[in-house]
Amino acid sequence: MQMKFGLFNINNNACSHPDTLAQVARAAEAAGFESLWTGEHVVLPDPQVPPSPVPPQGRMLDGGIALTYAAAVTTRIRLGTGIIILPQRNPLVLAKELASLDVLSKGRFIFGVGVGYLEPEFRALGISMDDRNGKTLEYLEAMTAIWSMDQPAYHGRYVSFEGVDAHPRPVQQPSPPIVMGGHTAAAYRRAITHAHGWYGFALDADRTAACVDGLRKAAERYERPAHLGELEITVTPAGRTDTAAVERFGELGVNRLVLLPRLPAGRDRNDPLDGDAIVAFVEEVAAAHLR
Repeated sequence: MQMKFGLFNINNNACSHPDTLAQVARAAEAAGFESLWTGEHVVLPDPQVPPSPVPPQGRMLDGGIALTYAAAVTTRIRLGTGIIILPQRNPLVLAKELASLDVLSKGRFIFGVGVGYLEPEFRALGISMDDRNGKTLEYLEAMTAIWSMDQPAYHGRYVSFEGVDAHPRPVQQPSPPIVMGGHTAAAYRRAITHAHGWYGFALDADRTAACVDGLRKAAERYERPAHLGELEITVTPAGRTDTAAVERFGELGVNRLVLLPRLPAGRDRNDPLDGDAIVAFVEEVAAAHLR
């Protein structure tokens, strides 16, 4: 099995500027990367407090809009959210937005989701963190219903509708591939029962092995719907990824590595991680792993 490579942060920092986003997206596609990925926080605590990973002044475009822009300047590379915090969204509004992205990208969208973890963010949005797991599963089911049913209807605890429809439908039916993020037993269960894949962020090989074991145990306990197929495993590695590390991740069953841009080898650590530096990183990865 050949490892697939994605590039993270296509909506953040340097890539939050339109010219740089386009520059990096085109370079990644030309280099042979399989996918581009976004992160998400709608708002951030100010002042920054743990576990917030980003200072409040950090630039972060909306993931769906950033990927739509990337779709317009590329033709083949896949486009993934890594992740969308699903309990913070209205599922039918989000379904419309993401179906539009899948149509405009001609079926290149990957729907990565998570349940969120920043209480100040939820509080600012007026949304309770209670039962994030249940909301996430209902929202996924409701979105798949509006995307795929001849007469869409869904009735759950958190979302209920019938007698409505929404077009265009996503190109990918019954839904774009769903990738479940998270490193907990509940996340592993959601991946097994509701997702085509699982995404682990900032993991080394040992932590990845523990997560893969968690997914295996969940698969033994919970039934996986046949239409989801074999679970695809995606990881953003912690630290640099040399050939030995790629091989180790592959041995663990990882199908895709989504890399965080870093300064290329030999660059001064005080140099800016601007568009040129990210493109140089992309070309460095391609020379090592894709050619």
